[in-house]
Amino acid sequence: MEKIYIYYVYILTTKYNSVLYTGVTNNLSRRCIEHKSGKTKGFTQKYNVHKLVYFEVYDYIDLAIAREKQIKGYSRAKKEKLINEFNPEWQELCNNGMIKNLIHK
Repeated sequence: MEKIYIYYVYILTTKYNSVLYTGVTNNLSRRCIEHKSGKTKGFTQKYNVHKLVYFEVYDYIDLAIAREKQIKGYSRAKKEKLINEFNPEWQELCNNGMIKNLIHK
């Protein structure tokens, strides 16, 4: 039996919503934990970016990667609009590996 994957494009921010980071993964819960633990070297560790505020779900990795690139090309204002429509309060969507509002495509 072939393993079926689900892919996520996500946006993280800081405690005070000052920095935005866009990424892609096939395991959003695991990825959130990695970001929160600070074990992921690079941008998110350096700027303490670990609050999940937005995500989209995809069945195919190529679509997820294309969307990630599209969002990365957006202006800050356009990214904020996406987040505001999805999560107006900019609440943390990943607590202790549990994802809130998982069904939202």
